[in-house]
Amino acid sequence: METRKSTARVWLEIDLGVLQDNFRRIARAVAPCQVIGVLKANAYGLGAQPIARALQQAGCRRFSVAELNEGLSLSGIGADVQLLGAVLPDEVEPSVEAGILLPVGDLDTAHRISEAAACLGRQARVHFVVDTGMGRLGVPVAQAAALIREAVRLPSVDWEGIYSHFPVAYHSGSEYTCGQMDAFEALLATLEADGIRFAWRHIANSDAVNNFPRAFRPPYNAVRTGINLHGSFDTEGRRSLSLVPVLSLKTRLAAVRRLKAGSSIGYGCTYRLPREMLVGTVSAGYADGLPLALSNRGTLLVGGVPCPVLGRVSMDYTTLSLETVPDARCGDEVVCLGGQGPAAVSVEDWAQLKGTHSYDIICSFGSRVEHRFIAPR
Repeated sequence: METRKSTARVWLEIDLGVLQDNFRRIARAVAPCQVIGVLKANAYGLGAQPIARALQQAGCRRFSVAELNEGLSLSGIGADVQLLGAVLPDEVEPSVEAGILLPVGDLDTAHRISEAAACLGRQARVHFVVDTGMGRLGVPVAQAAALIREAVRLPSVDWEGIYSHFPVAYHSGSEYTCGQMDAFEALLATLEADGIRFAWRHIANSDAVNNFPRAFRPPYNAVRTGINLHGSFDTEGRRSLSLVPVLSLKTRLAAVRRLKAGSSIGYGCTYRLPREMLVGTVSAGYADGLPLALSNRGTLLVGGVPCPVLGRVSMDYTTLSLETVPDARCGDEVVCLGGQGPAAVSVEDWAQLKGTHSYDIICSFGSRVEHRFIAPR
């Protein structure tokens, strides 16, 4: 007997056509720099494979990820895949074998990559990662010239690139960020005087693309962008690019009831109805990615109309006032994120309510949320 699969209660719509449009806008803004699409954490939880294919169709030729398994999952798509940040010792050989571009921030790693490539009879491709002020990974910029001079003598490696990373590029005009570029560019000049040049030179992330045009002008010839591809931004800083959100989070009304004045709503009884009201219960909660911070503060859309959240968001359900949509019925669609016009609920709206950033919101959708990809038109 065939098992019938029920329709998902909560689903995420990801518009791949809008994604491609966002990529093209970014590419035009930073031209002639190349755009490296950042797909770490399964494209921030949205789905690396379909997003990579859509970006390839739009002209993206290189992707970056955070760790080996992410890289291996994309290694057969016919594009360059670059590991950002760090490579662990036991990851070196399988990375070289798979043709993944690797980061080097210390001599030990450089030697491991060279030895693995020689054993495999391959030429590894590597980018030096330089710490100009992130304080997380990479060779400190003051030590970088000496390390690079030594590393580039190692065999079986194509030392094709060099990059660094910004911690506060969302602060437009930041002296700290400008100082990072000063230090990085001084390093490039020092190395060039020694005859050491790199085919790929990149420092800009999504925030820098919006706030620091210098970061995508010579000597830089590539940028890295992830969150902007999704039409989202950091809650601080400028939004110089006209990008459109790619995602909408949707669910349905599980119940519509008229409750009497004084009725308590949800765990903790944090809301009591001031009068008799039409109340709806939505089939989504914090297990699906709705922030607890929406409790008694946020709005969801029913029929395109904002409906206030009543009481505390729970794991599986959220309660709304339906006073502004008296014709609402059980099973009606509810837009949690997305929508059109002034009533639209954005990722940034949720981030501000939660006191976090857009990355946290996008990475927080639960495992039972179905992903539905809308093909380019």
